[in-house]
Amino acid sequence: MFDASPETVELPNGETIAYRERAGEIPVVLLHGNMSASVHWDVVFERMDDRFALYAMDLRGFGDSSYESAADSLADFAEDVPLFADAMGLDDFHLWGWSAGAGVAMQVAADVPERVNRLVLMSPPSTQGLPVYQKDENLQPTDTVLTTREELAQDPVSVAPVLQALEAQDAETMKDIWTQAIFVNGTPEEERFDRYIDATLKQRNLLDIDYALVHFNISHEDNGVEPGSGEVDDIDAPTLVLRGEDDLVVTRAMSERVTEEIADARYVELADCGHAPAVDDPERLLDEVEGFLTA
Repeated sequence: MFDASPETVELPNGETIAYRERAGEIPVVLLHGNMSASVHWDVVFERMDDRFALYAMDLRGFGDSSYESAADSLADFAEDVPLFADAMGLDDFHLWGWSAGAGVAMQVAADVPERVNRLVLMSPPSTQGLPVYQKDENLQPTDTVLTTREELAQDPVSVAPVLQALEAQDAETMKDIWTQAIFVNGTPEEERFDRYIDATLKQRNLLDIDYALVHFNISHEDNGVEPGSGEVDDIDAPTLVLRGEDDLVVTRAMSERVTEEIADARYVELADCGHAPAVDDPERLLDEVEGFLTA
């Protein structure tokens, strides 16, 4: 069974990173998504082939990691990943990011391409970020993107309810949010779900990560919020893009854009999966990932 107790390591930039490690021969660094932490990789730790050494970080401001320096961009979160790899003694590694962590993984792969051997992007935001749209009186999205933390905090659908649950440490409401948006094809067993929610409630940076996702743009085109940096061209690792067909968080068009803009990428859509394929169909997911990482 997955060990729920993390270790910690101090990075040279002053952050203390909590992490979980599993021994093996082929190193894979795992980056979780928003509203989550390294504990959300438990199914992968339990079921992935034991050839793989797994290193799952709590990103800055999530789980049991510190939040000494507030983040304005995914690049700020990405800064910690090579430092963490240094601390683990890893010169190079495979990198697997989920959701917001996939955005961070793209930035890492662009920043230090010589260190990332292969890149797995599961349920990723677009190379142009993940917008949060203003809602009309019926709570339907308009064409206006919310761009400031103040605007994001007022979003009545995807931000304000999460902020309120975090502030109140309301586990039941947070469970409802996960069930409605993430676990759309069935929830994990109770003990596992409770462990996930306990980790989710430790998050201290919700507005910062939402802001970073809205402003993320490594494409060549202006996304209406930020000009494109073109850093997508710096990603040279072979890349696997995975998305559940029932994903309510990221659209197929977002994943397809990532696939089109990264030079060496292929796209796989997972049937009967939502935003959390490791819970919905771990066997199919790991078959795809393990085959890709050992090709």
